[in-house]
Amino acid sequence: MNGKLKTALIATPVIAALVGGGAAIAGATGGGGDGNDKGGDTPAVTGSALDQASAVALQQTGGGRVTGSEIRDEEGYYEIEVTRSDGSQVDVHLDRNFKVLDASADGGPDGGDGPNGG
Repeated sequence: MNGKLKTALIATPVIAALVGGGAAIAGATGGGGDGNDKGGDTPAVTGSALDQASAVALQQTGGGRVTGSEIRDEEGYYEIEVTRSDGSQVDVHLDRNFKVLDASADGGPDGGDGPNGG
């Protein structure tokens, strides 16, 4: 089995689980409108792209809740904001193919660090 097929087979259950929560994620990020929580005019990630980007971001951060998204921001093609159970926030930046570019802390109650040092 080649690597791409194996990766797709592993990722499919994660993405399928997120599809059920897609409406909740869309609500948290503002749905089909502007949706980003940073006050800018960058549109939110929506649809299956949001599902896939969220799955990758949650895997990168070890879990949490997706609380914001942007498409075509300055750090990458997709940005997914994840709030962890301790209240800290991590911005995960992805390229067009949903590959992680970086993940950095976005503040929180203790200004916590992201998984890559942020």
